[in-house]
Amino acid sequence: MKENYFSQLKSSFLLLPRWSKQAIAISTDIHLCALTVWLSYYLRFGEFVAPSINMLIAILISIAIAIPIFLFSGLYRSIFRFSSSNALVSIAQAVIIYGLIYGLILFIIIIENVPRTIGIIQPILFLLAVVVSRFLVTIWLGSEYKKMIGSTKLTRALIYGAGFSGQKLFESIKSIQEIKIVGFIDDDDRLQDALLNGLPIYSPENLESLVKKLNVNKILLAMPNVSRKRRHEILDQIQNSHVSVQTLPSIADIVHGKLNISDLQELDINDLLGRDSVEAFPSLMEKNGKGRIVMVTGAGGSIGSELCRQIFPLNPKKLILVDHSELALYEIHKELQEKLANSEILIVPILASVQDEHQINKIISYWLPFVIYHSAAYKHVPLVESNLISGVKNNVLGTLYTAKAALAHGVSNYVLISTDKAVRPTNIMGASKRLSELIVQAIGTKFRNAGTCFSLVRFGNVLDSSGSVVPKFRHQISHGNQITLTHQEITRYFMTIPEAAQLVIQAGAIANGGEIFLLDMGDPVKIIELARKVIELSGFAVKDEKNPNGDIEIIITGLRSGEKLHEELLIGNSCAQTIHPKIKLALDDFVSWDEFYPQIQSLESALRAGDTKEILFIINNFVSGYIPSDEVLDSV
Repeated sequence: MKENYFSQLKSSFLLLPRWSKQAIAISTDIHLCALTVWLSYYLRFGEFVAPSINMLIAILISIAIAIPIFLFSGLYRSIFRFSSSNALVSIAQAVIIYGLIYGLILFIIIIENVPRTIGIIQPILFLLAVVVSRFLVTIWLGSEYKKMIGSTKLTRALIYGAGFSGQKLFESIKSIQEIKIVGFIDDDDRLQDALLNGLPIYSPENLESLVKKLNVNKILLAMPNVSRKRRHEILDQIQNSHVSVQTLPSIADIVHGKLNISDLQELDINDLLGRDSVEAFPSLMEKNGKGRIVMVTGAGGSIGSELCRQIFPLNPKKLILVDHSELALYEIHKELQEKLANSEILIVPILASVQDEHQINKIISYWLPFVIYHSAAYKHVPLVESNLISGVKNNVLGTLYTAKAALAHGVSNYVLISTDKAVRPTNIMGASKRLSELIVQAIGTKFRNAGTCFSLVRFGNVLDSSGSVVPKFRHQISHGNQITLTHQEITRYFMTIPEAAQLVIQAGAIANGGEIFLLDMGDPVKIIELARKVIELSGFAVKDEKNPNGDIEIIITGLRSGEKLHEELLIGNSCAQTIHPKIKLALDDFVSWDEFYPQIQSLESALRAGDTKEILFIINNFVSGYIPSDEVLDSV
């Protein structure tokens, strides 16, 4: 019973939150400061000296110096564990610094009845006391700690990168109980076979056998400065080893030792693609943002919210957020409000639908924005396919109403956010976005000299947006033993949300009126290969005919209604380069405003009447390549 009681007591100590352990350690060191000052008097005079005010002053000076030095040295980050020579060296270094400062103060400041030799004797006693206290705690808690670690799955990890970042990561992570670093990997053959922090540095060649030999289940990438292309090559090396890969948080946090296991990040999706983004042109970013009144429709969506995040640092005069989703609008408004600090930017959240022509007109006439980024759209293909009227109303009429209001009230720039699904669309979502493009092309060309510059930006999928495949794959991996894919040959273009938003802002800044800008998204990605990478770099094996004992199976479900096998960015056969290397100009045909507008009015009437046949007839008449499928319907 007594043994069980002590075991429970030890477990209670180990399970204390970090701040509690730190408070206990600091309190212990404060008491050790007092005890060693008193003992140093005994060694100086050969007898115990009764505590006095002057002794108390010496104790307070000791505490005031020791605790900040220990905090700064990181001695309280690794609580209740003292087992390595590194820890002993760290304590010795901290106490030496303490002793020099303490001795110097007692030598310079003469305190009555406080001998100067106390400044020499006490630091030596203090060093011994601190070392012994840590050692005793290790002996007391060691067996229980090992038992707790044994009851959980200990992560054995290799750090890829033996440079400055790798060393700092090791120093920060050695206090994390759940991870044991067993070595380093580095491409530099001059470092290979050497030791770093007492651990070997291995070559990345034969990584698969090395992982098996060392029983490694995680690799931590510590190479923040290498290019995306090089990181992509490294991930290809790691992929067949079936270990999970995590990347570093900010290097600043690592340098200062601010690292917990929760700070290690999931693999950056951009690393899977191996694409290096181009730095934004400051002049283009600021042109329509700095000191301006900017409006973003669909401000709570994936692209809309990122546009707001990118516009905010440009110091606009006012940022008008328009969205019909209360929750989405609340989230982005709250996020931006927290960033305000001393900024004088006025952030205005407006709960409104772009389908309400009267309300949109009132909003634009009142706030008079300099630029409107129109990103409000229904974009999920199967949902829009089965909700034809709502999809077309929102995507087409929303564009028409915002564009007309922008023209009527002298908005300087209007930028439509479009999609690659608008090119030879096979679904209502893509067809409705192509009609939106035609509206902007037509009105922008017709009224080029009327004061409003209309343009549109077309690009493919953005990573980590709502409904994007990678978050879906990760969710499926964490909740089961299979992931689903619609077709094994399906491909998509990909770009990160921040990069897309920056390029949208820059494209709008170089527009003259009526242009279609294409974002350079690199080569299309085969989704099944992306799925394999996500599985294998999460530490699992793909289960298929070649490997029936694998962990995660890829299930092919078949193309959904209206879904294309391959997406395109260009309708015509040619495009031109702009002043930005990642932005091209599409030379697509369009319909004149005078011919097009009466048909849009007919479409508006058909939408109000719920006439799906007329809606599809008008869309089919103007959208090149679109053929309605038999499955198109309206759930209402």
